Amino acid sequence: MSQRKNQLAAFDRLLTIMDELREQCPWDKKQTFQSLRHLTIEETYELGDAILDNDLNEIKNELGDLLLHIVFYSKIGSETNTFDIADVANGICEKLIHRHPHIYGDVTVQDEEEVKKNWEALKLKEGKTSVLEGVPKSLPALVKASRIQDKVKGVGFDWEEPQQVFEKVQEELGELQEEVNKQDHDKIEAEFGDVLFSMINYARFLNVNPEDALERTNKKFIKRFQYLEAKSKEIKKSLSEMTLAEMDVYWEEAKRS
Repeated sequence: MSQRKNQLAAFDRLLTIMDELREQCPWDKKQTFQSLRHLTIEETYELGDAILDNDLNEIKNELGDLLLHIVFYSKIGSETNTFDIADVANGICEKLIHRHPHIYGDVTVQDEEEVKKNWEALKLKEGKTSVLEGVPKSLPALVKASRIQDKVKGVGFDWEEPQQVFEKVQEELGELQEEVNKQDHDKIEAEFGDVLFSMINYARFLNVNPEDALERTNKKFIKRFQYLEAKSKEIKKSLSEMTLAEMDVYWEEAKRS
């Protein structure tokens, strides 16, 4: 049996199991689009964690969980004759073909940036009134800022050089400090947001994913703090009883290890 036949057989098996669960399992029978939504978001974050950890086996497992959700939603859609898994698959196939005229048509592109620009232009031709329509409202703010900047870049609204963006970061930091000095909380929050937005922009010019960078720092901080907690237990002294100088000794040890 060829690899493609194995793949199709595995997918068919999943569809069959989904049919059986929807008919026979009390929990699966109760689920709706709305009840599954938060679980899907959770599974997506778990996949993100596995990718950051470069845990290939866990990536495989989390992809399976997400695939189940796609099949589940499609099964629910089929029960009202709205759509099924074939409609879902054919829909994305048609979209990919339409948005890749350099592969399935006679358009020529030079690089990935030109592909992105064509992609955004095609979406506007499809009836979208703004390049920002495709940015989900419920995205976390940090991710949303990245997507907004990526979208507007696709139509040429962007800085020319990284140094310009760095200067903008410095400008925004200066404006934030001015508002801190004035102690106007509302304006401090607004300027702080501008600083973050400009930093995310700068990250893009450095080819750094800000979400990944921040999560990497989160993991590093957690590891070091848990080392500090473990050491405090060894010396039978709670963190609240330790001075900052004492804690700093173990913090530096954690950094070296």
